[in-house]
Amino acid sequence: MAFRGKSGRARLPAVTEPTLLSGGNPQIPKGEGDAPVKAYIAAMPGWKSAAGKRLDELVVRTVPGVQKAVKWNSPFYGIEGQGWFLSFHCFNKYIKVTFFKGGALDPQPPVASKDAAVRYLHIFEDEPVDEARLADWIRQAAALPGWLA
Repeated sequence: MAFRGKSGRARLPAVTEPTLLSGGNPQIPKGEGDAPVKAYIAAMPGWKSAAGKRLDELVVRTVPGVQKAVKWNSPFYGIEGQGWFLSFHCFNKYIKVTFFKGGALDPQPPVASKDAAVRYLHIFEDEPVDEARLADWIRQAAALPGWLA
């Protein structure tokens, strides 16, 4: 439903709460910096919000000065002038962590992609995350030329 403003043009009502897309991923407006990433994490459903917060904190701790943005309803992490090295996205049963140059990491993250350069880590509710291994992948990924989107 559209509302009419003083100009007589239709305007849509303001969206106050993020909506969840099919699969459980929050729909967040794109934006640069920490605030849109924090809004995305806060909108992650259930256990995924706490996991997203831990993941964000691990990236910030591992890569001082990391750049953040929300693009395509997903948080992105990168290095200025180098590109994006990591993103994550919610699905019904897990969080998919994307390493854009994961094929170059040693050892490689466990889940393959159609693109040989990309590798994934799936985080499930009841499975422990090896944070030392994850931090190592983050450190390695941040040192590589990133994905320029």
